Amino acid sequence: MIRRSKKIKPLTITFVISVFLTFSQLKAQDVAVLKYKGGGDWYSNPTALPNLIKYCNDNIDTNINENIQTVEVGSTDIFQFPLLHMTGHGNVFFNDDEAKNLRNYLISGGFLHIDDNYGMEPYVRKALKTVFPNNELIEISKNHNIFKSAYEFSNGLPKIHEHNGKAPQALGIFYEGRLVLLFTFESDLGDGWEDPEVHNDPEDVREKALKMGANIVKYAFEN
Repeated sequence: MIRRSKKIKPLTITFVISVFLTFSQLKAQDVAVLKYKGGGDWYSNPTALPNLIKYCNDNIDTNINENIQTVEVGSTDIFQFPLLHMTGHGNVFFNDDEAKNLRNYLISGGFLHIDDNYGMEPYVRKALKTVFPNNELIEISKNHNIFKSAYEFSNGLPKIHEHNGKAPQALGIFYEGRLVLLFTFESDLGDGWEDPEVHNDPEDVREKALKMGANIVKYAFEN
């Protein structure tokens, strides 16, 4: 059984009190969309995450709230969610306080999935250097558990949408041996999660995207 609503532990007493008050005022949910600054369309693929959550609830024994909340990078609200999802096409910017807050969330047990909807990559790399100045995005081995937590992907990240002929890449940041951040690049998983009529993807392509998404959800909830 997948654990539901894992609470992330902030790092200071003041922060604990602040987050506790935030929890008492908000309805607990399990997955949230991360809103960021810089002008990028953080709100893209609006049907993607609801469809993925329904798929997970129907197929991998999760019980995730299907009412998706949006949280801002600098808010203590992010500590309420074991999994944050971030996407878009354009610029991404974290100021110092936002970068510190996101770092604390990730090293305290949180997980961030960034799905490049095409065009985010150079901005994501720059923004993440403010969060983990001494860490680089590295390619995740095809043997990693994230590729087999619910469904087997022996070849690693699947290709969902074609843009420029490049192979899909699963890139990550590890902290003390734990994968805390996944950046899916040249794949467009989120497009595959959207309603069928949005992109008219074949059913087998959507199924691959949803299964890989289920792997990400299960990995984030259990690690």
